[in-house]
Formats: sequence, structure tokens, C-alpha cells
Amino acid sequence: MKHTPGLWRHIWRPIQFTLVVDDFGVKYVGKQHAEHLCKALQTEYTIATDWTGGLYCGITLNWNYTKRHLDISMPGYIKTQLQKYKHLPPPKPQNCPYRPQPKKYGKAAQDVIPEDESKPVDDKRKKQIQKIVGSILWYARAVDLTVLMALSTIAGEQSKATENTEGTVEQLLDYLASHPNATIRYRASDMILNIHSDASYLSESKARSRACGHYFLGWVPKDGEPIKLNGAIFTLCNVLKWVVASAAEAELGALFLNCKEGKVMRTILEEMGHTQPATPVHCDNATAVGIANKTIKRLRSKSMEMRFFWIVDQAKWGRFAIKWHPGLENLGDYQSKHPVGAHHSNVRPWYLHMKNSSWLLPQALAPRSMRGCVGSSHGYQGHAPLPRVRVMDRASGPTNRQRRTDGRQ
Repeated sequence: MKHTPGLWRHIWRPIQFTLVVDDFGVKYVGKQHAEHLCKALQTEYTIATDWTGGLYCGITLNWNYTKRHLDISMPGYIKTQLQKYKHLPPPKPQNCPYRPQPKKYGKAAQDVIPEDESKPVDDKRKKQIQKIVGSILWYARAVDLTVLMALSTIAGEQSKATENTEGTVEQLLDYLASHPNATIRYRASDMILNIHSDASYLSESKARSRACGHYFLGWVPKDGEPIKLNGAIFTLCNVLKWVVASAAEAELGALFLNCKEGKVMRTILEEMGHTQPATPVHCDNATAVGIANKTIKRLRSKSMEMRFFWIVDQAKWGRFAIKWHPGLENLGDYQSKHPVGAHHSNVRPWYLHMKNSSWLLPQALAPRSMRGCVGSSHGYQGHAPLPRVRVMDRASGPTNRQRRTDGRQ
């Protein structure tokens, strides 16, 4: 294909494939077309075929054509890595991949993140940290996005690693030992790209902010209806290279980065034969959405638009449909900060396939709609993003019991 390296499609046969080094992943309609490709390759090379499509690039693929879903996993990978680095399982399960900063209240909440003053490690121990980050990063990008935030922070420290960095790496390995076999499930869908964009302001050292995004293929969301979810195809977890002056500018920067990645994915999907409408983008900052859509009075936003004017043009041309949604239902929020272990346990079913996972995300009420209300709405509890899955009915949303205890007035 012209714009997608590694993607090949026959001019008239219903067959296309991806090529990674020497691994072919082939999609075909009619076995005779796949056999035509095999015969063409056999004229020059010796090949081996797996008609079940059970393994590709080290990732195990479990196809269920009856129920129309695919599970991907890497069984045994974490066990092998733990043995390689001689890491013993923790005495009790570790549910937090990274130690969050202590919570502060009042004026102290605005304090900068303290510098790491622990002793630096020698080159041998630093090399060990770099090896661990590199080997776990492949697993995280493939099947377990819950450790991407921790890896991103550790990777930013590895060039000047300290004893504290070693401690965070040990905690990450404890977390992986406690949750070793992550699985992502993909369901048959309309193949419409969805993006949930979020940012955290001044959450990194040196007054930097973080931009995050959650990408999945599904359906066009409809107002007032639950969002139909699917397995993540990509997760953005970056630190903004520039220092931004406000939370709105951080959110606009996140929109800019997410839509740049989304532009590439739109091209890939269209070259695969999946025409894309305006890509729906969720954002929980009304100012950033207003700047992108030109719906607010733009008098003092020029400093933001100097860097991010591209996103304004993309929204104007109909490439992206950027809309405001409550932060409680934003799937990009999880990768924007380091939450406590309880939060990791609560939201894992939304990102990975588990027994209690749900594929319908109820839409949260806007904060103005919850004024004076007591309790939760559709499984959402307080200010914690995403509803608790254990009180949700997997097929129809809130259970009858939860409807009765809904605190809305």
C-alpha cells in the first residue's frame, strides 16, 4: 500500500497481508486465494504455514468465529522474564504497578514534585533497569496497557537511574508477577476508530504535563446511549515536550498528539478497505474542545494555537468530531496519572478481558446534572473515573438493584 509500510493487498483478489520481518499475517476470502499467495512465495522461498492463525509476532491469537471475537495474549512471557531477571514472587499480591505520590491537601496540593535525592546506581545496575524496561515494553504494547504509565515514568528516569528507580522497577515486576497473563478481546464491529483523549497538568517533574489517549475500533457513539467498547489497538502515553501554562493548554496538546496518531490510523484503516467518517474524539475539557471547534471567543488563546492550530483545521475539515464528555467516562484518564492499587483493580476489567468485563460503558452525567444528588449514577462512584464493573450487568447496563439505589433526584 502507498502509505502503510508492511501492508500489502492484491489488486483484484480478496486477500491482503501484513509482513513483519518474516511473519505473514494473511486475511483472505476463499482459500484458493491464500494458496495462490503461498505458491507465489514457494517459487523463491521455503515457507511454513499455520492455517489456524494461532501465532503472529509472538502473540497468541485465539479465534472464535461463532461468537465473532478474537482474544490475544502472550502466555508464559512474564513467567519467562521473571525467571530471566531472577525475580521472586511477592509475599502478597501487588495491585499497583507504580508507587503514586502521597496525596496532599490545601496549599500543599500545588507543590512541585520533589526531586529524587536517592543515590545513583552504577552502570551495571542501570543496564539491568534498561533491559527490564525494554523487555516489558513489548508485552505492554501488545497485551497489557495497564503498565504503560509505569514504564513511561521509569523510562524517563533510566538514564540517571537511582536506588528509588530500582525500587519502582521491583514494584513493577511484583505487579506483573501478581497479574501475569493479560488478555485483550476484540469483537466484530463497524471498524470505526474511536479516540478518548486526556491530559494531566503538571503531573511530571520539571513542571511538565502528560498527554494520553485510548484508541479502539467500534461504532459511532450516540448521545444518551452506552458506548460500545472494544479492545484497545493503541494507547498513547507521552510527556509533553513543552511546558504548558494551563490545564486547558495541556488538554489541547493532548488532542493535538492524539489526532496526529489518529490521522495515521485513519489512513491505515482506509487502505485496508474500512472507510472512516469523522473520527469521534472524547475530551473532558470544554475550553480545549471550544478552541478546536472554534465555538468559543478566541481572544487569549493565541499562545495555545501557535503550537496546536493544526487540530483546529482538522476539525474544520471534518476529519475529527471533537466533543466534550464527562471525565468520568474518559478511558484516556487511566494512563494520565499514577492511581492507587484499588483503582487499578477496579478499572482493569475495562481495559483487559476478564470474567467481569463489560463491553458497554454507560454515559456519565455532567457535573451540573449531579448537583445536590447523593450516591452514584450508573455505577460511577464519587469522582473516580469509570464505573465499578461488579455492580454492572454485562448486557444491559445498570442492574435493577443499582437503579433503585441511584442517588439522582
